[in-house]
Amino acid sequence: MITASVATPLAAATQQTLGGVAQWSGVGLHSGQPVEVTLRPAPVNTGRQFVRLDLEGQPVIPAQIEAVKSTQLATELVAHGASVRTVEHLLAALAIAGIDNVTIEITGAEVPILDGSAQSWLDGIQRVGIVPQEVPRPAVTLSEPITVYEGEAFVSAIPAPELRLTYGIDFPYTAIGRQWCSFIPSELAAAVAPARTFGLAEQVEYLRSQGLIQGGSLENALVCSKSGWVNPPLRFADEPVRHKLLDLWGDLALLGTPPIAHYVAYRASHHLHTQLAQAIARQMV
Repeated sequence: MITASVATPLAAATQQTLGGVAQWSGVGLHSGQPVEVTLRPAPVNTGRQFVRLDLEGQPVIPAQIEAVKSTQLATELVAHGASVRTVEHLLAALAIAGIDNVTIEITGAEVPILDGSAQSWLDGIQRVGIVPQEVPRPAVTLSEPITVYEGEAFVSAIPAPELRLTYGIDFPYTAIGRQWCSFIPSELAAAVAPARTFGLAEQVEYLRSQGLIQGGSLENALVCSKSGWVNPPLRFADEPVRHKLLDLWGDLALLGTPPIAHYVAYRASHHLHTQLAQAIARQMV
């Protein structure tokens, strides 16, 4: 069971939107195609929504868990015959900043990767400012634990007095190995937003042959080989696990306001992240 009430000090007392218009341009990680993104303030109860400016009728795709279509190396949303992919870093930045209502205008099917982290998104949001709105933001509380498994991998939401995110990874590459991190939301801007996406050098050619990571480069992703990092330095000694936690927060943002809980993930993926969010959403009805 999940219950909702007026927000606690953990969250802002009211819903929030942007103080102005923010714009970015770049290439999609998987498509390699150039794309522009414009964030605009939105009225209360709008939520976060994408608008495909490049398609006839400019269809709207809500950033909601019900719209998840694919989770292959990124999270893809589909609605009204349109799609948008690799939404997780932008949504994580919006959630970190506390932006509830925003219109995300986009000129293509994939959100640009920028530097591979959420930092550029967060910087742009902070430049235009955050405006409180007149409607209270609910604080949703989880009363029963939920866990989703896939082999040894899992992701859980556990009832807790405050929201916390904990993540663990384990790779056979010595430079990565086993890493764990744990943060509360107020720490994410400094400790998690700058963490960049990463990949394994031995998988690059195969993924490209499958039509993936066409826009990937050493400028927007950390690459690790069996002998070490190809493009150091890292921003954090444990940057890979911090990025995985960033991905989790971006996927949980598809719930709008995630329940107050302790989220624990180990060797998880966008597939498991969104499965957990879907299970939570079913209890929130």
